[in-house]
Amino acid sequence: MSTDSVGMTQAASRQAEQSKIARLIVATSIGNALEFYDLVVYGYFAGILSKLFFPAQNHTVSLLLTLGTFALSYLARPVGALVLGSYGDRHGRKAALTLSIAMMTVGTGIVALMPPYATIGIAAPILVFASRLLQGFSAGGEFGSSTAFLVEHNPKRSGFMSSWQFASQGASTLLASLFGAVLTSTLTPAQLEGWGWRIPFLFGMLIGPIGLYIRRRMDETPEFEQAEKLASPVREMLATQKERLLVSVGSLVLTTTANYMLLYMPTYATRQLGLSPASGFIATLTAGFIMMVLVPVVGHLSDKYGRYRIMITTGVVFFLTVYPAFVFMNAHPSLPTLIAAVVWVALLKATYFAPIPALMAELFPTATRTTGMAFGYNIGTTVFGGFTPLAVASLIAVTHNNLAPGLYLMIAAVLSLFTLVWAKRRLNIR
Repeated sequence: MSTDSVGMTQAASRQAEQSKIARLIVATSIGNALEFYDLVVYGYFAGILSKLFFPAQNHTVSLLLTLGTFALSYLARPVGALVLGSYGDRHGRKAALTLSIAMMTVGTGIVALMPPYATIGIAAPILVFASRLLQGFSAGGEFGSSTAFLVEHNPKRSGFMSSWQFASQGASTLLASLFGAVLTSTLTPAQLEGWGWRIPFLFGMLIGPIGLYIRRRMDETPEFEQAEKLASPVREMLATQKERLLVSVGSLVLTTTANYMLLYMPTYATRQLGLSPASGFIATLTAGFIMMVLVPVVGHLSDKYGRYRIMITTGVVFFLTVYPAFVFMNAHPSLPTLIAAVVWVALLKATYFAPIPALMAELFPTATRTTGMAFGYNIGTTVFGGFTPLAVASLIAVTHNNLAPGLYLMIAAVLSLFTLVWAKRRLNIR
């Protein structure tokens, strides 16, 4: 065979491999994107949803009920993690991914089509709560299955491959913020409350069937097919891998609290800073773009230089600067200062966030990987993420201090930094 023929064959092989990787990334990321898109939209439109589904004489009480439903839906996530994670370890990543996106789509559709409290009474908040529980359950198995799927298809580039999980969250934030900015700036309050808020939820409902179709056409990972299948991955994980589970939870504290603080920013901008609703959405739109672009880059760098070095450095900088960012934003409340503070938090969050999926995947063996990652991730996001908007709103209401979120995020940084140092010494994470 001639040199030219060999070169053409190698080029064709590389192109086919790159095309395969791209399909895998799209197939797995679309479910994670849908999960986070719906969470972001619910948080962004919490003020409107509180009026429509949780009416109360006191607007603060109404908002807290809405955010409380957002938080309580996270209680279903650890259950979903154990059920769907174990299902993925016994029957395959593909089977778990297909099931989770189907349930997620149904949950989004319920909210999108739900009549308000004025029409169906107490059934409205009950059905909203039920839809959030269904979404929480399905989201519980999404992260573990999709991350395992990406890592096991290309273990040598696990940092880059799995980072797309979180890059898709940036794309979700970008898209949800775009909907929020356009709708709040072009529709009247009456139009927004009457029908405009449904548009982003209906869009999310339409994403589901596309993701379901793509996922059903994927191939199972070779690593899973060759691995030993355990009768009870949950029992094995809880019996022998508790320390690794704690590391998974602790490493997430910083990033998940920052994530859901960004989600709360449109509400914070209007209620605490006195800015227009569109201002908060513009700021979070910028944050979404940063996360979407930066996360895969940092994921690639973590394959070269290690997860620990990147995460510990970023965590220290986050601890030192997040409170001053809130001081700056409150001292000079305007769209430019809001964007500056949100961009800074988003830059640090994206850099810390990117290596986590690969770090968690490397903590657990193939036989319990989806169960371990799913349970650790969802315990972390339930305790420290899902309750962040409610905690922040409650802290501000009780203390009357608009800087309370900055202190809350500093404490989160300390917890994650302690976890990383401990994991380096005990488990020698790289």
